[in-house]
Amino acid sequence: MNMKEKKKKARIVITISLIIGFFALFTATLIKIQVVDGALYLAKINSVSEKAVVIKAARGEILDRNGNPLVTNRQGNSIVFESAYFPPASSIELRVEIIDALIKLFEANSVPWIDNLPLVLEPGGGIAFAPDRDSDITRMKSKDMLNLNDYATAQNCFDELVKRYKLEKYALPEAMKIASVCYEMKRLIFNTSNPYTFALDVPGELVAKVKENSTFYKGVDVIIEPYREYTDGTLAPHILGMVGAISAEEYAKLKSEGYDLNDEIGKNGIESAMEKELRGVDGVKTVITDSEGNATTEITTPPIQGNTVILTLDVNLQRVAQDALKQVLTTMDTPVPSAGAVIVINCNTGEILASASYPTYDISTYSENYNELSKAKGAPLWNRALLSTYEAGSTMKPAVAIAGLEEGLITKSSTFYCSGTYNYLDVTFKCEQRHVNRNVGVVNAIKESCNTFFYDLGRRLQITKMNQYRTMLGLGQKTGVELNEAAGNLASPEYRASINQPWRDGYTIQSAVGQANNLFTPIQLANYCAAIANGGTLYQPHFVRSVRTYDYSGTVLNKEAVIKWETGFSKNTLDIVKEGMLLVGTEGYCRTAFAKLPVTAAAKTGTSQVIRDINGTSRKVNNGELISYAPGDKPEIAIALVAEGFLGGTRAAPMAAMIYDYYFSNTGKAESPQMENILLG
Repeated sequence: MNMKEKKKKARIVITISLIIGFFALFTATLIKIQVVDGALYLAKINSVSEKAVVIKAARGEILDRNGNPLVTNRQGNSIVFESAYFPPASSIELRVEIIDALIKLFEANSVPWIDNLPLVLEPGGGIAFAPDRDSDITRMKSKDMLNLNDYATAQNCFDELVKRYKLEKYALPEAMKIASVCYEMKRLIFNTSNPYTFALDVPGELVAKVKENSTFYKGVDVIIEPYREYTDGTLAPHILGMVGAISAEEYAKLKSEGYDLNDEIGKNGIESAMEKELRGVDGVKTVITDSEGNATTEITTPPIQGNTVILTLDVNLQRVAQDALKQVLTTMDTPVPSAGAVIVINCNTGEILASASYPTYDISTYSENYNELSKAKGAPLWNRALLSTYEAGSTMKPAVAIAGLEEGLITKSSTFYCSGTYNYLDVTFKCEQRHVNRNVGVVNAIKESCNTFFYDLGRRLQITKMNQYRTMLGLGQKTGVELNEAAGNLASPEYRASINQPWRDGYTIQSAVGQANNLFTPIQLANYCAAIANGGTLYQPHFVRSVRTYDYSGTVLNKEAVIKWETGFSKNTLDIVKEGMLLVGTEGYCRTAFAKLPVTAAAKTGTSQVIRDINGTSRKVNNGELISYAPGDKPEIAIALVAEGFLGGTRAAPMAAMIYDYYFSNTGKAESPQMENILLG
């Protein structure tokens, strides 16, 4: 056989092989379609639509440093409308009939349902816009919603709702309620892949009534969802924060990250700061509707719970701090509502062990009591520990002493004669201490809080130099903590100029004793005290200790101590200042409060004045401040507290004593073995 015939024969063989291979592949595919996947393809042939529906994931839990749960999840019932079963928009009368009956059922059982319509019915029967809902009202009038002019009245909006949803036969109150649900269904883009939630956390008895009438309540379903639950709603509410429905503004920013209009999101506190970690990964279920309108669902991707956030807070110490704050504040007769804050921080890591603000509230009943809380005296919703700023009074004297010692203007043996007054620029400033007409050194000036000593030192340092050292101690600036905080203010000519006020020379010596618009937050004061106690290291305070996966199988984050900077202050300088502060705790103004403690504690008290409105009259009121650390010889924790309306920090010292007594008398401050294992992985 010649070469030409061989090539021809080879081509024939290849061609026959390809044909056989093609038919084999075709046969195999046909068998797979008709036999193996026959049911699946039959369902697809018979189906009218196939939609993916999101299954909301549970948020991660929040624990204290010892593994004690602070915020967890529980299962509850939500009433939802499933588009695959619910009457379509073309059958609006049937939709409205179901909605009206459902509203009446819920109200008859005193169970709330979701009513977010930015319209309210006035006592006289008129329609008005809901207060503080400007963005929602603008959205309602927009082209995508009611398509009304910007100047449309509340009545115009309501009339359009009545017309659009055919509510003419319903009485005004009923029409308003039905319109609220119909409007929300449109706003939240109700469709097969996006169910509408009518009510949250519905009692089982009411769920049973809905299920019993499932034939009438077509498309009204009950789903089990996770709900946030607080172990103790009164414990650290200002720190934990809460979740709520995503707003239009939040959605606009976060929709690219997978958020939906009907999602919940952390609104404040740790819930907001750690939103990305706490938010789980949503699952997916597939809804297939056949040609006869029958729908079936299948979970295709299960949801994954959010990560577990472990805080630096000690639940027991937090409770002690809150109780101490309330007990001392409410037993003092003050001209203003009892209010204050306390921060407890680890001197050597920046971990915040307790943070309390008073008055406070129960976060588990926040929604029910919001109107009352928002108007209550003392602003219980306000986090004074991080957001309120106070003139620090004499708690500033250690910082000024550090500046004087570091600049070489004074030494430990330097003295200044205190006559009880200090004359400067034809103005006489008083030293309101008991020990006058004698020479005072820096240690005793701190111990006895001698104003004249610090007036003179402030004059010699001048404001720029004092502020340089206060800045190094973290004052008048945000600490970098995870939560929202105020920056405070350092008194200076530049600041006065920014508010169109002149800087007067007398402000310099007033600033040396913590007046003249030096405004600091309690957390700044605590961190400043900790830096003195630990030898000059300024840490970044933090509430988050670590983040683990929901099942603790993986570590997402281990928060290490973050040093903002080393102040570089000499050991000699800090030893002198700490000697004076220790004498405050052992022999000075805090000696009585600290007398029975298991350790020695150092401190510096302070008193500042503020103008407050009392029954319509402006009056000067004192605030009491205290910074403290313990043990005096080897500091572990530092405390800062502010008591509004107190005559001075001395009267607030018992709060610090209660905290120290618990911390140093109980082994509860140590890590539990379980949590140690978790943290070590």
